[in-house]
Amino acid sequence: MKTMVNFCNVFLKMKGWSQMSANITFTEDQIMGLFGELAAEDENIERFKSSFFKNATYEKIHNDRPLRILVAHKGVGKSALFRMSYEENVANNILSLWIRPNDIADLCKVSDAESSLSLIEKWKDGLNSRIIELIMRQFQVNTTPAPVSVAIQKSVNLMDKITTILKGINEKVDIEKSKQLIAKKYIANHKVVIYIDDLDRAWEGTINNIKRIAALLNAVRDLTNESPCLHFRISLRSDVYFLVRTADESTDKIEGNVIWLSWTEHELLVFLAKRVQSYLGIKVSENALLKKPQFEIAKNLYPIMDSHFMGEGKWNNKPIHYILLSLTRRRPRDLISLCTQGAREARDNRHSKIMTGDWEAIFSRYSQNRLQDTINEHRYELPEIRRLLLGMKPSHEQKKLSGSHKYTEDQLIRKISGIMQDGKFVFSNGETATEKELLTFMYKINFLVARKDMPDGYIDRKYFEDNNYLSIEHIEFGYEWEVHPAFRWALFPEARDIFCSIDLPTLV
Repeated sequence: MKTMVNFCNVFLKMKGWSQMSANITFTEDQIMGLFGELAAEDENIERFKSSFFKNATYEKIHNDRPLRILVAHKGVGKSALFRMSYEENVANNILSLWIRPNDIADLCKVSDAESSLSLIEKWKDGLNSRIIELIMRQFQVNTTPAPVSVAIQKSVNLMDKITTILKGINEKVDIEKSKQLIAKKYIANHKVVIYIDDLDRAWEGTINNIKRIAALLNAVRDLTNESPCLHFRISLRSDVYFLVRTADESTDKIEGNVIWLSWTEHELLVFLAKRVQSYLGIKVSENALLKKPQFEIAKNLYPIMDSHFMGEGKWNNKPIHYILLSLTRRRPRDLISLCTQGAREARDNRHSKIMTGDWEAIFSRYSQNRLQDTINEHRYELPEIRRLLLGMKPSHEQKKLSGSHKYTEDQLIRKISGIMQDGKFVFSNGETATEKELLTFMYKINFLVARKDMPDGYIDRKYFEDNNYLSIEHIEFGYEWEVHPAFRWALFPEARDIFCSIDLPTLV
């Protein structure tokens, strides 16, 4: 009997299963284990590291370059990438600091008349002091001993201050071994990596906000030039970066340090497959998965969800990964949210897998959440964003058409012009928006996607990150526009068969 059980376990593993998969009931713990937390910092560190997917951007951030500014939309994985880089540095005994918005909230107060140079110097002084404070706290150093009082003197170079503090660490008998190793390595290479994440938490899009962030970017550039062993990693939301970049010409000097974080649909599928298989106890190689076609990668999901979507409309009997990837805006957080909601619905329905009915039941709620997320994320750039996006609801005549969310350039301009009849739109910088500028804005925030129907039936879709010139004035590239499927239930909640208006995705 024991031999038979062992044989069955081996057989299940060969098929991509483990004993754990037979016990999936979609409890909250299982759901979090399968798909992860919406915020990387909330996830168990061991689970996080075991399932982390290193896409092409990771090596551009985790290296010895002094300054890297990571830019992406909210929910794309900036914090997750930084957390993995930080954890790897700590594991290699590299002195690393994680700075949160609260740690620097009191630094560099901005007044209306203050010059950029003054703000940059404020940031440099403030960061120098805060870095020393965080190191002293991390290594449990008291401020009263003489060496420390020397270290915090303003006239002493930052790296010398850190060296003075850490030289005394090995002599402390009560310090942890890991901290001794970090101190020893710093004395040898003088490398310190500082991660500044989540700066957009207090973002309001005001002129002073923009000036403050622009001064920070220039300050860290100066600090890394003065001390090459000092490394900064800063994350910014894409809308924040665009406002700063266009409002302050001095930021052109840091453009070469900007790294854009983006995902392909293929990478997202690998990300999800690796998470699921990792939770089921099966180790898979992300490099091997990346080389496989998507229908092969998707098989890794079948232990927890039906392989095909069996609803009505254009997606009937199509592979489930078509639906998952079409409803996410190339953002891991979208994918996690969609799968989490589907799994909870499956649990409520006592299903052992996520089935078509479970997906259909949560699409409307998922869509409403994406719309609200988008409004919250970008309202500081365009205060009346809600009126604009809700105004994109199909008209009575459009509802009769299968392509009710698809527009030519002229049709979309007329649609936006109609929305503007209820009042003009003004950006947070005080400029009144034109129809074309509002089109570009909706493209930039991934509410709109550019599309071109090719003669062979292929649909070429472009996000703003793929080509940000498609929506600029006076240039036509032959692309039409469509509202991203993630928003369509929120704009058309009374639709009985919304899938009739969604074209098949172009996936591999």
